[in-house]
Amino acid sequence: MSLKKLFGKNIAPSCEYCLYVVKRKGSNPVCRYGLPSEDKVCGKYAYDPLKREPRVRPNLPKFTAEDFKL
Repeated sequence: MSLKKLFGKNIAPSCEYCLYVVKRKGSNPVCRYGLPSEDKVCGKYAYDPLKREPRVRPNLPKFTAEDFKL
């Protein structure tokens, strides 16, 4: 049995989702191991699914009782 990954399988590495990045109020996120270059992720990268923000759900259409009559 394979495990289903949270938020899909094709997540590109990003410092935004790294376990070692600390977000401070009113400042930029800081890595515990230093800042990697902007186009690559450092070798210490560890994905943390709890740092992802879910996408906003689309608004569902409003149905009436008339829509369900045959």
